[in-house]
Amino acid sequence: MPGTGVFTVNGRTLEEYIPFPHLHEVIKQPFAVTETLGQYDVLVNANGGGFNGQSGAIRHGIARALLTVDPDFRPALKAAGLLTRDPRMVERKKPGLKKARKASQFSKR
Repeated sequence: MPGTGVFTVNGRTLEEYIPFPHLHEVIKQPFAVTETLGQYDVLVNANGGGFNGQSGAIRHGIARALLTVDPDFRPALKAAGLLTRDPRMVERKKPGLKKARKASQFSKR
């Protein structure tokens, strides 16, 4: 929403919730690319994964939100690769194995 650049993640400030400064830069990337840093307040609910995964998801969500605000941001966001979702998912467990790929040790005898 339009504002002064305040980030709120799960009811806490960005610095309280994510203690790593390099991840703050990751989250603010869409604003840097569109030159709108400090013009919008961000209110985010994130769950699952760790700090790194959540910061990437927040970045993706901010980029999509900026697209709804102004569709003219699309070429800049697309060129920076901020509109592409990370397709990696947890692989399912296969029958007969302990985990997705972990099997019991092979023995010839």
